Amino acid sequence: MSNSKIISRSRSSSTLLVKPIDSFNPLYGSTSTDTYDDEIERDAQKATAREHSMSIKEALHLHKRAVVWSILISATIIMEGYDQSLIASFYGYPSFQRKYGIPTGDGNYELESRWMSALGCAANIGMFIGVMANGYLAEKWGHRKVIMGALILVMGFVFFTVFAPTIYVLLLGEWFFGLVMGCLSTMGPTYSSEVCPMVLRGYLTAYINMCWAIGQLIAAGVLKSMVENKTDWGYRVPFAVQWVWPIPLFICVYLAPDSPWWLVRKGREADALVAVKRLSADSVHQEACQVVAMIIHTNRLELSRTKHSTSNGIWESVKKCFTVTNVRRTEITCLTFAMQVTCGSQFMYSPSYFWRQAGLSAEYAYQLNVCITGIALVGCGCSWMLMTKFGRRPIYITGSSILLVCLFMEGVLQLAADRNPDVKWVQCGFTMVWVAVYSLSVGPLAYTIAAEIPATRVKSQTLSVARAFYHSLQLMAGIMQPFLINPRSANLKGYTGFVWSFISLPAIVWAFFRLPETKNRTYEELDIMFNMGLPSRQFSEYKFDGNDYS
Repeated sequence: MSNSKIISRSRSSSTLLVKPIDSFNPLYGSTSTDTYDDEIERDAQKATAREHSMSIKEALHLHKRAVVWSILISATIIMEGYDQSLIASFYGYPSFQRKYGIPTGDGNYELESRWMSALGCAANIGMFIGVMANGYLAEKWGHRKVIMGALILVMGFVFFTVFAPTIYVLLLGEWFFGLVMGCLSTMGPTYSSEVCPMVLRGYLTAYINMCWAIGQLIAAGVLKSMVENKTDWGYRVPFAVQWVWPIPLFICVYLAPDSPWWLVRKGREADALVAVKRLSADSVHQEACQVVAMIIHTNRLELSRTKHSTSNGIWESVKKCFTVTNVRRTEITCLTFAMQVTCGSQFMYSPSYFWRQAGLSAEYAYQLNVCITGIALVGCGCSWMLMTKFGRRPIYITGSSILLVCLFMEGVLQLAADRNPDVKWVQCGFTMVWVAVYSLSVGPLAYTIAAEIPATRVKSQTLSVARAFYHSLQLMAGIMQPFLINPRSANLKGYTGFVWSFISLPAIVWAFFRLPETKNRTYEELDIMFNMGLPSRQFSEYKFDGNDYS
């Protein structure tokens, strides 16, 4: 082909876009710029119509390869869920307390609240740094290379936590581990939302929260099996289990295809076509060209309406999230993840230490912890059915409201628990209700909504900013929660529920007015609605006509 690039004019803007076509234009059998543009737009509309008409059963049959790769890439989150649950549960763990705690005078040991806060914060500080870097790294190098590099580092950093001679070394190990986990934490939602058809997008992004629950369930099982071990290996073995994941995950990620959306952004349309074919059944390979055309068309739409800097620095990649066209989407993504913290997860999701302070033995506390993680796993699966019927927004707002009620009831019940110790069992019951509702709503849907809201060109960066915001809140919550509940500090016990219920109320009010419905919307349609400035509560009712796509 003689011409190496074309200059195309976006039909929705007067902005000129330079687009390389050497590798993709031959698929249409024409070198004409106008013909190429017409073919792209026509095929994009066909792919969009196909997305809307596809049933769940059909999507699973035709795109099972995409489902498998999404599940495997998202499995990296299991490591994060495992480690986060491990540290929170270790605060009441006998062998861990004996190694890093101080004597209480009755033959037992207690971890000081300052070290509880420090250990909880170390990973979040590392994750904050890692996740901010990830937005730049993932966009520059792609998902696969960043994940493989992070998995190699994980294998080395686990040594710090397993063999830490002092709590200072353990703190450093948690920071290193958090740094790597930050690089992995947004990979699952980004990759899954880009490789799967629209009808499966919600399920596979919500599955990420199930990976969290799987990690927590494994942690609960390992902790339960080692709770009677009084030696240092009682806590070392749970840390050492983290060596199990990296090698098999590295092999899977090495074999996985890159995201076709990322490949198009890099001007590699032919590679994007190959990736789309690898992600779909052979019977629909003839439609792969239409899918790539839809990606190109959406990419052009976003380019035409945003001034993107040519700088490739980390700070420049973050600034893209706060342009006029992206700032609203960044706000929604950030606050959606933030509600996972404001709903009281630091208090209710890892309740082993709270139950120990309420009077339960270590054995009972960790048995109930296994039940909690089992409930979370089942709840994540059930959330798929609710999502199909009701969408994202109603479940998210209703679920967060019920969580507020559960938190408030924990505080109310503490009034009675001070006089009647048996009330602690009712408090345990409300904790389980909280976990069930969280796993049906806020937990999984935060990943789904956050993965669907950002513009595709800045999705990695937006998710990185949002997760950094999440980890900054987790950092503050990690400092506050041990102080609220530790017997040597505020010792609020169940009254902590009052604190978190008042924190969660403003977030629920925000969600009512600002959280849009994203169910059954392609990325192009979301781009159009956001560019129109459509109020969030009207997203679910808006009807598109042919002029909207042109």
